[in-house]
Amino acid sequence: MHHPPSLPRTPSAHRLVIVEGIMGSGKSTTMRSIAQSLQDAGHAALPVHERTDPHPVRATDELEHWFQPWLDTSPAQLAARSIRRWAALVEASQADGTIRVMDGQLFHGDLTNLFLMEADPATLLDHIQALASAIAPLNPLVVYFRQEDVEHAIRTVCEERGAEWVAYQVNWKLAAPYSTGRGFAGLQGLVALYQDYRRLTDTLFERLPLSKLVIENSRQDWPAYHALILQALGLPPVVPAGASPPRAPAPPTP
Repeated sequence: MHHPPSLPRTPSAHRLVIVEGIMGSGKSTTMRSIAQSLQDAGHAALPVHERTDPHPVRATDELEHWFQPWLDTSPAQLAARSIRRWAALVEASQADGTIRVMDGQLFHGDLTNLFLMEADPATLLDHIQALASAIAPLNPLVVYFRQEDVEHAIRTVCEERGAEWVAYQVNWKLAAPYSTGRGFAGLQGLVALYQDYRRLTDTLFERLPLSKLVIENSRQDWPAYHALILQALGLPPVVPAGASPPRAPAPPTP
């Protein structure tokens, strides 16, 4: 991973940005947009897609059955491996000055696998608290996309991505211990799984001791959401093509 050598490195309050939400929330597109905005503002920024391979923090990459970690490891072992990888990312970021913009991975990644492995709630909370402590030196900003109606959100993304993708999700996630233990099956089982998962991530996000921004994005008003994120990052707003930038306020009258 690298950033363009000509890109100036200017200070930023947040040296790590994580975009979270359930599948289909808009994480990947937003991650790329944030990285571009940081670069445009003169920061060395690197977008890290969830499909990056090798991935800097995804602990399941080390396993033979990366999509079925319950076959290879225990929740405690996977959690410890995850913390080590995040700690290494912090060291790399401190060394090269690059702001990583992550597509998930705080929740949507190894935490998802711990959930699927039926790790108990205390283990999941302890893991997120340990992870938050590990990344705290970078003063991260966590952007959390959520939709009030999880069932509608899941059915919408399934319709958009097609039957083959839905079958992949069902065959993978509903074969996990959490799903089989509850008899989840088919699309409705996938919906039920994500309703449980969202309840978990809502709780974890609420207790997260980091800078954070929650955005209810059911309306798909992406310019408005992006403006909120830029504001949280202390970046200037995007000026629409053909529009004039806002004028500075007039000096006070003596």
